[in-house]
Amino acid sequence: MLDAQGRLLVAHTGQEDVTLLPHMANRHGLITGATGSGKTVTLQTLAEGFSALGTPVFVTDIKGDLSGVAMPGLPSGKVAERVAALHLAERGYANRGFPVCFWDVFAAGGHPLRATASEMGPLLLSRLLGLNEVQSGLVSLTFRIADESGLLLLDMKDLRQMLAYVGENRAEFGRRYGNIAPASVGAVQRALLRLEEQGAAAFFGEPALDMSDLLRTDVSGRGVINILAADRLMRAPDVYATLLLWLLSELYERLPEVGDVPRPRLALFFDEAHMLFRNMPKALLEKIEQVVRLIRSRGVSVFFVTQRPTDIPESVLAQLGNRVQHALRAFTPTEQKSVRAAARAFRPNPDLDVERAIMELGVGEALVSFLDAAGAPAVVQRALVLPPEGRVGPLTPDERGHILRSSVLARRYDQPYDRESAYEILTARAQREAAPREEEKASRQTSRQTPRGKDPADVLADVARQATRTVTAAIGREIGKSLVRGILGGLFGKRR
Repeated sequence: MLDAQGRLLVAHTGQEDVTLLPHMANRHGLITGATGSGKTVTLQTLAEGFSALGTPVFVTDIKGDLSGVAMPGLPSGKVAERVAALHLAERGYANRGFPVCFWDVFAAGGHPLRATASEMGPLLLSRLLGLNEVQSGLVSLTFRIADESGLLLLDMKDLRQMLAYVGENRAEFGRRYGNIAPASVGAVQRALLRLEEQGAAAFFGEPALDMSDLLRTDVSGRGVINILAADRLMRAPDVYATLLLWLLSELYERLPEVGDVPRPRLALFFDEAHMLFRNMPKALLEKIEQVVRLIRSRGVSVFFVTQRPTDIPESVLAQLGNRVQHALRAFTPTEQKSVRAAARAFRPNPDLDVERAIMELGVGEALVSFLDAAGAPAVVQRALVLPPEGRVGPLTPDERGHILRSSVLARRYDQPYDRESAYEILTARAQREAAPREEEKASRQTSRQTPRGKDPADVLADVARQATRTVTAAIGREIGKSLVRGILGGLFGKRR
C-alpha cells in the first residue's frame, strides 16, 4: 500500500505512519524475528508495496504461504480488526490480488528455474559442492580448460564429462597448469554425484533464466511478484543458498549501472537468509560483500529475512539500512546475546527501551527503522505492521494451476532442450579417437609379421590426430577469448 506521497506505507505507531522512501529502498533491508512473530506478513506487505510502486519483486516462498498474494484478501478476523483500528479503508486500502509469476527448480509449482553450469561459474559451484581449497582449484581449472577449448558446460552430464576428460589427460594438463591429483578428481566426481542425489540436476540446463523476465510489470504498471517455490528446495539447503547467490551475482553482472534511482528496478527478498552464509569460505564471502555493496548501483534492493541479525555477517549487516525487527525470545544466554545485538543495531529512541520491547512485541508488531531522505537511519519506533491487501495464506492447487497455464512465460521455459555442449563434443571425440585404435589392434592381431618400426599408417594417423588437436585448440582459444567471467566466476555477456 502507498500513501498519498507515493511512499510505501508499512506500519503505524498509533500516532503516525511508518513509511519506506522509494529512493532509499535500494540501500537494502533486514527483516528479523522468531518463528511465528509475523515476518512473512511483513514480507508480503512490503512486496505488495513495491508492486504498487511499479517495482518487480523476487521472493522465496518457504512454506507456500506467499502464493496467496495473487488473490484478494479476506476482510475478516484479525485483518479486518487491524484495518478498522488504523482507519485504512479511508486511505485507499482494499482487498486486491497482485500480478504474480511462479518459479520452481523442480517444475512442480512454477516455471522451471534453470541456470547453466558455465553461467554459475567455478566459485559458486565449488561452494555448492562443499569442496576444499585444492578441490576448488581443480574445478576452476576444469572451467578454464572448457573455456579455452570453447566447450560449454550446460548441465550435470557436461560437468561430469569435462571432469573425466581433465582426469584422463591430467599428465598433459599437469605440464601446463600444475599437478592434478587423481584423488581430487575422484572427490569432485563424488561431490557431483551427491548433488545429483539431492535433485540439483534439475537446476542445471536450458532454457536458462533470462534476468529480464524478472523485471516485468503488468498492463496497469504494477510490478510482477516473482515467487520461487522453496518448500522442496529447502531439503537441499546448499542448493537453495547457491541458487540465491547465483541470482544475486547474475543481476549484478547483467544489469547496467543506473546510480541512484527514484525507485528500485527490482526488489529481492531472501527468506531463511542465514543459509546463504553458512559455511561460506572467506574468499566467497568477500565477493558477496562486494556484490551486495555494489548492486544498489544497478537499482536492485535486497532484503534479507532471518530470525536474528547475528545470522548475517557483520560486513553485510552494515549495508542494510532499512530494518524491521519482530519479537525475539531470550530464554538462553545465546538468545539474550541476540536480543542485545538486535537492540544495539537501531538508532536509539529515548522514549523506548528497545531491548525490552523486542521481547514484548506481539504478533504483527515490530520495531521499525527506515532511512530518511538524507540516508540516515530514523529513530526506531514500535509499530503495528499493516495487513496485506492480498490473501494471507496459500493458493489452492487449482488457482495456482490456472495462473501457470495462463502465464506468457510458459512456452519459453516449460519445455527443456539440450543443445550440443561439452558432453556431446567430448563423447564424439572419444569415439573418433577410439575407432583408429581398434582398427590398429585388429590389424596387428591378423598380421603375421611383427614390424620393427612404427607402421607408416600409424605415423600418418598420429600426424592427423595431432593436426586435429592443434586446429581444435586454436579454435578453442579463439572461442575462449569471447568468454568473460564476472566477479563470482559466472559467465556473463551475450548468451551463447
